[in-house]
Amino acid sequence: MGKIDADVVIVGAGPAGLTLGNLLRAAGIDCLILERQSREHVENRARAGFLAANSVRVLTENGLAAGLIERGARHDTCAFRNDQAEFELKYGELGSGEVHTVYPQQFLVTDLIAEFLARGGEIRFGTEVSSVSGMDATVIADDLLLRAKYIAGCDGRRGVSLKSVPARVFRRDHDISWLAILAEAPPSMSAIGYAIHERGFAGHMARTPTVTRYYLEVPRGEDPEEWGDDRIWDELHVRMRSDRYGELKRGAIIERRIVDMASRVMDTIQRGNLFLAGDAASLISPAAAKGANLALMEAEILAHALIKAHTESDTTALDRYSADCLPRIWRAQEFSLWMINLLHGPAGYDDEAVFQRALRDARLESLRVSRAHQDFFAENYVGI
Repeated sequence: MGKIDADVVIVGAGPAGLTLGNLLRAAGIDCLILERQSREHVENRARAGFLAANSVRVLTENGLAAGLIERGARHDTCAFRNDQAEFELKYGELGSGEVHTVYPQQFLVTDLIAEFLARGGEIRFGTEVSSVSGMDATVIADDLLLRAKYIAGCDGRRGVSLKSVPARVFRRDHDISWLAILAEAPPSMSAIGYAIHERGFAGHMARTPTVTRYYLEVPRGEDPEEWGDDRIWDELHVRMRSDRYGELKRGAIIERRIVDMASRVMDTIQRGNLFLAGDAASLISPAAAKGANLALMEAEILAHALIKAHTESDTTALDRYSADCLPRIWRAQEFSLWMINLLHGPAGYDDEAVFQRALRDARLESLRVSRAHQDFFAENYVGI
């Protein structure tokens, strides 16, 4: 078995790992990124698209926002639809006045890869990591044994890194599934669209001028291939109430997959010299667009701590990495659950189901009429 030494080994080339790698390379720290998938795969994997103000700050301050500045789009409005009415919430004029920037994750990842390589970093794509140890700071990948001063586990919810951190794990299955749809069609609304319907939730999120993300609530265990293009568009038409608010701009469906809504938080996200970030550190439902933004927040905190440890032999910030990140993770989880309860309600007509749907409608009405409620929404919707 061959051996390689590095100051920092980063497992995973997603937003967390690539942002971390770029910040470390800018500080002159030697780091190696290992990624199971091919470069083509990670540069074309469509995921998140809404970057919060703090994420934009992290990228801008560190010279990583050229593509974002050129192609990103400001977004500051949500629209909510139910049986009674539609109302818009201009969250950019509420709370702290922060907005989202729409920039698809595959564009961001492509930018970050190019910049990391330009800064002299090395990424090994198509590399399977089978073992990570924070106690002796080793990584086994394919036929290599890698020794590092520090390891960053950024390999997601199914990676090996999180399994190497003994921790108390808090999980919640929300028993809700979305069919996530990517359509080769222009946005049909200028706002983020949230539609609450007796047949289930539907969502509309712009991605680019020619591509739009949609969501449909579906039963657990649904096969996405059972949803043909016509069926998807017909169901979106009903739930988005297109006959009342305007027809959707249709196009070919280029992606359909099931997202089971679940949450996971660990009571620590570090062990020895191993530190978790991104989906390895916590799992959050996509209801409030927090996943990628948490990843960039954690990457910045971890980068500053690693730089301090490397340049000053001061591990104080590394020692408190979990303590610094977890309160923000829990706050994001709380708002994500609030959004889940705002957008969904149980089916059926028994007393409990009717009661829960009435509470959901009351939340939505309060959001429509209460400035205090709107400010709360705006602050938490964009903030981390």
